[in-house]
Amino acid sequence: MSAIGQIALHVTDADRAEAFYLDFAAGVTFALRLAGEQDIPALSALIPLSVRSLQAAHYSTAQMDAALGPVFGVDRELIRDGTYFVVEHGRVLAGCGGWSRRRSLFGGDAGRAAAEAELLDPVHDPARIRAFFVHPDYARRGIGRRIMHACEQAIADAQFRSIELVATLAGEPLYAAFSYDAVERYELPLAGGLMLPVVRMAKRLQGPGLDQANPTRLPAGMSGFRRRLRP
Repeated sequence: MSAIGQIALHVTDADRAEAFYLDFAAGVTFALRLAGEQDIPALSALIPLSVRSLQAAHYSTAQMDAALGPVFGVDRELIRDGTYFVVEHGRVLAGCGGWSRRRSLFGGDAGRAAAEAELLDPVHDPARIRAFFVHPDYARRGIGRRIMHACEQAIADAQFRSIELVATLAGEPLYAAFSYDAVERYELPLAGGLMLPVVRMAKRLQGPGLDQANPTRLPAGMSGFRRRLRP
């Protein structure tokens, strides 16, 4: 029997809110919050751990090693923009992911071209879903789903009308579950002549926001607000 989780929003000050998820089946509490510069060392450790474990069914070791950095890496710009989330279990970073109002679709920020950092126009350009990684010990616990809900709500609040992303083969089912359509399947060139198969996916937002489409919306500033979530 699948677990039913609860979410409670706790506003700790005017600028920061944390959402707490309870996994009843395991008796584990997770905290969702925006990432900060202090999280960069933990993110740098989590990303290769996640990639080498959870992507191994789809990519070779050589592909994963070549993709770490150029494709799978810490993007400090997302953190500075306040659009990157982390999920914690105690002091353990269980997962991360975010969205972007900038042109880049994937990869760390090292060596990024200036054009990739250009701001998007919410009226004409799709927002980006970016850089989702889950700790192998917390896979299939709804971490990615929790972050996706937070990202989509923030994107709607920023007045974007559509969303685009580049998914790994392992990540495609999560995005498909959120009604993203596969637009293009192609390969990213890597060092050493290697190629990384990926999927470009897109979604059109319905209406002015996600209040009706997304039952997990958390009204800002409502301390103690609780709703039930599907895992």
